[in-house]
Amino acid sequence: MISALLPASVVTEHAFSDAPDDPVSLLFPEEAAHVARAVPKRLHEFATVRVCARAALGRLGFPPGPLLPGRRGAPRWPDGVVGSMTHCAGFRGAAVARAADAASLGMDAEPNGPLPDGVLDMVSLPAEREWLAELASRHPAVHWDRLLFSAKESVFKAWYPLTGLELDFDEAELSVDPVAGTFSARLLVPGPVVGDRRLDGFEGRWAAAEGLVVTAIAVPAPVAVESPAGAEGTTGTEPAAGTDPTAATDSAAGTDSAAGTEGNRAPAL
Repeated sequence: MISALLPASVVTEHAFSDAPDDPVSLLFPEEAAHVARAVPKRLHEFATVRVCARAALGRLGFPPGPLLPGRRGAPRWPDGVVGSMTHCAGFRGAAVARAADAASLGMDAEPNGPLPDGVLDMVSLPAEREWLAELASRHPAVHWDRLLFSAKESVFKAWYPLTGLELDFDEAELSVDPVAGTFSARLLVPGPVVGDRRLDGFEGRWAAAEGLVVTAIAVPAPVAVESPAGAEGTTGTEPAAGTDPTAATDSAAGTDSAAGTEGNRAPAL
């Protein structure tokens, strides 16, 4: 499911259950030390999502190695790689790409069920709650409050590796197209600079299936553009021809980006 939300240059792997092995046996020593005091649930999800991530990296030609969380839980990817991880009840997923193909990735999966009481007011803006109510009445099969939460998680995971800064839930306003399976996030704070352009938002895709809602964003890498021979000027960077600098193209993250975060920022769900 996640592969359909991201460009073909992004490699994804997922699992609907944890490996039967001892989770510690699936980890590098550094990783095992990081979760030495974790409860079994955390240990299993931590190990399985890294199995997915290493499999995806292997398909890009990278050898297995430890994937340690950094600040805010953002995985430390190999040089030249961006990515994203996600895990929730019944699902683990990872997405990776070469930095030459994507500036950052953001991906999140959540159970397709209502948010716990009180959470929606913490993660949404008044304008968002208006369209949530409308979509809930027209398309009740999708829990739109949970999809909003997931999309904001994907926004944060795409944002963080580009800025190294926090982004609160009320600093991006989302709109969702229930038919096209897309969403837009308008940043309410100055956006990151990619190449020589400041982004004012992100474009992403979403899907609901297998009891899940999944959201994903791929920010295209800037492409160097040389000035014509003999012309004055300096080399600049521009998005690939025909692309929106904030758009996720149709195709095949899980996400962890060159630093997308692994977990959720809201109260434990």
